[in-house]
Amino acid sequence: MIDAAPEIGRPAGRHLRLDTFVRLRWLALTGQSAAVVGAQFGLGLNLPFGWCFLVIAASCWLNLALRIRFPASYRLSDDSAALLLAFDIVQLAALLFLTGGLQNPFSLLFLAPVLISATALPPDRTLALGLLAVGLATLLALVHRPLPWFADGRIELPFLYVSGVWTAILLGTAFTGVYAWRVAEETRQLAQALAATELVLAREQHLSQLDGLAAAAAHELGTPLGTIMVVAKELDRLLGPTATPEVAEDLALLRDQVSRCRGILSKLTSLGEDNEEGEGFLQTVTFGHVVEELVAPQRALGVAVAVKKQGEGPEPVCRRNPGVMFGLANIVDNAVDFADTRVEIEARWNLDRVWLTIRDDGPGFPSEVLLRAGEPYVTTRGPERSKGGARGADAGGDAVGAGLGLGLFIAKTLIERSGAQLVLSNITGADDHGALVRVSWARHIFERDVIAAQPVAHNSLRPLPERDAAPI
Repeated sequence: MIDAAPEIGRPAGRHLRLDTFVRLRWLALTGQSAAVVGAQFGLGLNLPFGWCFLVIAASCWLNLALRIRFPASYRLSDDSAALLLAFDIVQLAALLFLTGGLQNPFSLLFLAPVLISATALPPDRTLALGLLAVGLATLLALVHRPLPWFADGRIELPFLYVSGVWTAILLGTAFTGVYAWRVAEETRQLAQALAATELVLAREQHLSQLDGLAAAAAHELGTPLGTIMVVAKELDRLLGPTATPEVAEDLALLRDQVSRCRGILSKLTSLGEDNEEGEGFLQTVTFGHVVEELVAPQRALGVAVAVKKQGEGPEPVCRRNPGVMFGLANIVDNAVDFADTRVEIEARWNLDRVWLTIRDDGPGFPSEVLLRAGEPYVTTRGPERSKGGARGADAGGDAVGAGLGLGLFIAKTLIERSGAQLVLSNITGADDHGALVRVSWARHIFERDVIAAQPVAHNSLRPLPERDAAPI
């Protein structure tokens, strides 16, 4: 089985656009200008007005230079984005130095560049920006111009209050940085894993559509083969008894091979026809046949897999689902890879539900895999085990610690899309151990596609109970 994985690293498409930074900076500069003008002329505070606007103008000049030098669609590298955010932190620190340091309530804006970095840049850049913000905040707690106040008074806040503001900036930087990075990283991983799942589904869908291509080819080849058969018969009639034994033998062989080709094409044509026989052969399979398809590749490799089937009522029948087959086969492969001596597959059903249980006597699932089952990039594969590393969620990965943790995520996603429930657990006991995977469907969900495609029940389908007769 192939374990799809996203490209390692940060492709250029994931880098932030320069236009985003420029727009955010214009928004910040507008707010800074409004605050300075409002404090100076609206509240009558005694600000170093010229110096404040000189600091704001520096950011405006940088914005204009970036807009002229680069197109709006230009994407910044991680280092360039970090430098721009570092400039924003320094520019804010200069404004705060002129307007009271940490006594200024706008000092909490130190968190904004760190938050942006945490959502868009690698952790090392975010850590560097966080240290820069905390370092400048520490400097501003000690060195700054007086807090602007009304012309007839002066205010000096106690150092204990300033220390509290510094502590708030420190804790806020650490918490928001870690939290925002974690949320953004989970979102990125989920998006990449879903993209990998879509690739798997597209591949399986492509394979499932080959029957239609084969049927189309059979229809196209039918006419020339019929012409060959007519010509061969006409030659045989014209030559009659005058034909030499070699020619007669060749004509007989030609007719025989044409008949054989037409028989093969007839089978291929039936695969694409929407009739009961063709549909049943290609798309409709019994539950037991699904299990045999899962086991057959392992037996071909010489792996002994015990199969047990038992049920109440007629055997369930479903339409062939390449995604579900891929997911189940991935789980079976994982069980075979990590089993010590045996793998057991049990298929059970009754009138209400269908169950498939896969168990092995290997080391079982690590606790971190069970706690985060189905999340992308959960893996503990490594070189400890000769058969492919410690058991993890990376079914179908490479043999030596190259797993990326997408195997179980893809398998679980594909299986649950069919309406199934998948539960992972470990077998714990004095005489028994290993991993256990249970997959279950409500029977009417398991068979719904067959019922929808064939209003008249297939000869192997049971009559649905009255409560299941409503359209699904």
